[in-house]
Amino acid sequence: MRRLLIALALMSAAGPALADDTVLNRLVADYEAYALSQDPIGAGREGDRAALAKLPDPSNGADVLRRSNFEEFKGRLAAIDPAGLSPPARLNRDFLAWTLDRRLRSLAFDEARMPFNSDSGFDQDMGYVAATTHLDSEAEAQAWIARLKALPRFYIRNIENARRGVKTGFTQPKSTSQSVADRARTAAAAPVETDPLLKPFEGARLPADRLADLKAQAIAVIRDQVRPAQKDFATFLEKEYVPASRKALGARSLTGGEAYYRWLVADHTTTAMTPDQIHDLGLSEVKRIRLQMEGVMAETGFKGDLTAFIAMLRKDPRFYATSRQQLLEKASEIDKRIDDLLPRYFGTLPRLTFGVRPVPAEIEEGYTSARYFEGAPKQGLAGGYMVNTSHLDQRPLYELPALTAHESVPGHHLQIALGQELEGVPAFRRNAGVTAFTEGWGLYAERLAGEMGIYRDAYERFGGLSMEMWRACRLVADTGIHWKGWTVEQARACFTDNTALAPLNIDVELARYVSWPGQALAYKVGQLKILELRERAKTKLGDRFDIRRFHDAVLLAGPLPIDLLEARMDAWVESEVSR
Repeated sequence: MRRLLIALALMSAAGPALADDTVLNRLVADYEAYALSQDPIGAGREGDRAALAKLPDPSNGADVLRRSNFEEFKGRLAAIDPAGLSPPARLNRDFLAWTLDRRLRSLAFDEARMPFNSDSGFDQDMGYVAATTHLDSEAEAQAWIARLKALPRFYIRNIENARRGVKTGFTQPKSTSQSVADRARTAAAAPVETDPLLKPFEGARLPADRLADLKAQAIAVIRDQVRPAQKDFATFLEKEYVPASRKALGARSLTGGEAYYRWLVADHTTTAMTPDQIHDLGLSEVKRIRLQMEGVMAETGFKGDLTAFIAMLRKDPRFYATSRQQLLEKASEIDKRIDDLLPRYFGTLPRLTFGVRPVPAEIEEGYTSARYFEGAPKQGLAGGYMVNTSHLDQRPLYELPALTAHESVPGHHLQIALGQELEGVPAFRRNAGVTAFTEGWGLYAERLAGEMGIYRDAYERFGGLSMEMWRACRLVADTGIHWKGWTVEQARACFTDNTALAPLNIDVELARYVSWPGQALAYKVGQLKILELRERAKTKLGDRFDIRRFHDAVLLAGPLPIDLLEARMDAWVESEVSR
């Protein structure tokens, strides 16, 4: 009965509210206002002008207050009987219950003690914000300068958190800590006049004299306030954090690490799967995809085994761009071919556009091959498909179509921009970080690109399979490192033996898995669930199955945990049967 109620609730993300929704709607509004007050970066993207001058408070004291407030919200939610709610309100209720539980579990583990990993962290947060901030007025410029002035305190609070991690034995492994220390020292020594935090002043819509004056103010803040904070962070890492970092790689080696990793698995996959089940799934997927790769290899006429074929792909210059601009142009051309086909596969497309941009030079070293930077429709900011144009001999073109489909369209840009534009859906749902849904969709988009005919030859189809194998190996490597106590070399074997990933990419990815346990598990788990739901719908609907309506049903309620997505799609199928 409860499953039926949940399914009915997921039939629609919007609809007429009933009188019984009043208490729930008030609670949702209160929670959303509170959540945005704690996240000024997100609030600014939602149109809160005052928030543009603020940074979050990451202190332990603030977390204690957050935990108390989340418990209060949870108590209010428990007092609401879901039976009398309308379907949209019931979905809000179920999602809020999941969100509150997630936030409370994270606070219980005091994850703030580990505020950085190999490719991201509090020390890089403002760089990401700067890359997507435009200054269209003096007020916005003054707000940006105020954020810069808030950075030293932001550093102090995060260093306090990391110092608490040292005292409690909750640290990154030494290999990660050393890489973060290296990047911190580089940032602290960089020339102020070319600092990435000045990027918002490029192209600012301000009179030249005011722009020059405001930029000079920002330079002074960076020189006199931000740089000392960055130097203090680098010193803290070198003198305190690195020497105290844990020797073992796996999260299971932490105090309470077994329970912590089990939770990370559940949180990132939004399932009840155990680490061992995830590991076995990975091994099964590796075996399945390898057979497909061998079949595609045979189509090329190559004489030799898979190892020799992959070695050839890694060395043959025809598979690599010869300039940074050429790589960007190749990615842009693929995107336009996908754009040409999107209306055949999606009934609803986002209004927000996206650009193809290089990963900023200051973070490209050690950064992943590509990533999506979400836009902000209310601020007039397009999304960004960020392509790493460094080390061109490590960026194979046969993988580029799959990478492009994942990070831009029909992957992250399409899914995230549609979510941002949903009407009648609370912001806490539209902007939720549900990794299994978001990354599962990205990996599903790679498969869909193949069905759309984007892969033009056997090499590109092989590249698509190699990218999927990469995600299967993640299941094996992440659980191997963090649950089974593997070394990096044991984890590396899956990638070197089964994928065509360049050695540099493998190194970068392994560093990421070591420092960010659990996140790598979401991709395959989410993709397989979406594929399962599609096959289930096709079996039930037969000739009435419409891929455009299926994709709309998946995307137009925003990101959902796996169980809520499954219930929504089961209800959608039943509605299609009676349509």
